[in-house]
Amino acid sequence: MGAPGGKCTIAVDAMGSDLGPTEFVRGLLYATNELGLDCNFTLVGKGRLLERLMKVRKSSINPSKINIHHASEVVNMHDKPIQALRKKKDSSMAQAIELLRDGKADAVLSCGNTGALIAGGILRIRPLDGVDRPALGLIVPSKRKPFVLIDVGANPESTSLNLVQNAVLGANYAKAALGCEKPRVALLTIGTEEGKGNSLINATHTNLQQINGKVIDYVGPIEGFQLFDGDVDVVVCDGFVGNIVLKSSEALFGFIGSTMKEELVRNPKRILGAALSKSAFRAMKVRLSPDQHAGAPLLGLKGNILKSHGSSNYIAIANALRIAREVVTHDMIDSISSDINQANDLI
Repeated sequence: MGAPGGKCTIAVDAMGSDLGPTEFVRGLLYATNELGLDCNFTLVGKGRLLERLMKVRKSSINPSKINIHHASEVVNMHDKPIQALRKKKDSSMAQAIELLRDGKADAVLSCGNTGALIAGGILRIRPLDGVDRPALGLIVPSKRKPFVLIDVGANPESTSLNLVQNAVLGANYAKAALGCEKPRVALLTIGTEEGKGNSLINATHTNLQQINGKVIDYVGPIEGFQLFDGDVDVVVCDGFVGNIVLKSSEALFGFIGSTMKEELVRNPKRILGAALSKSAFRAMKVRLSPDQHAGAPLLGLKGNILKSHGSSNYIAIANALRIAREVVTHDMIDSISSDINQANDLI
């Protein structure tokens, strides 16, 4: 299969999203033509449907880069993860993971059932030696620079060991995706005073201090209002907190955007001001839009699996494909293994 620096193949679960496979084909087109993504793609799903969709776009996509892998079943959002994997072995999600396991793909992207995707990754791709539980890491925009938020939903109930390993996973991802030579890692809590927070946070803080300077650069706890200052490169939390932070932030962005639109058209003066500031508003939308950083890799596995929102539009899908390519290119598996084992020995 493709190696770092060479052309990679991304297997796409084309059936699992809320918007359907049409959006995946549009996203693939946008990724190749607008983002310049040079990859091979395997679209996994109902073959005849995908073939029809591809024919509509045949003048815009190089057919030599696209392969269709038929899968007769779909894992739905309400399916229970383990049951879905056992009963729907010919689902688009299961088949995409099989392609990764068998070396026929370098990465998998899915917008489908998060629990099933994580379970499939753990059971069929397997965690790296020393990794207790893989975690979802997401790049989030902030005032000065983007940062990695980890975990954003893989493990709602975590131990201190899980959070320490999240810190290691997030630091490695920040090096690869953000180009941070020495990522600054912080722990999300409710106060920066010593002893502030629950028992999980306090135990994690102590353990992170043990590996500070040896495995990661731990700068201590931060509070919610510091999250978007841009002073750190990795923010560590459990999947319960991280998922709430993520969805609340995205909802707030949408609320602010809709409120601005309402207020800017209330009178002619505001409409004129909005027209004069159109380019600034466009730049702000691009900078803050969740679509720009839509792919969250499941870090800590022996292969590359990425999750995007179920409601991802074609731009979000295109950017998730771009992130998938970056993850394959930077190949973090060896560095993660080394750092995880060193951290485990120190705590």
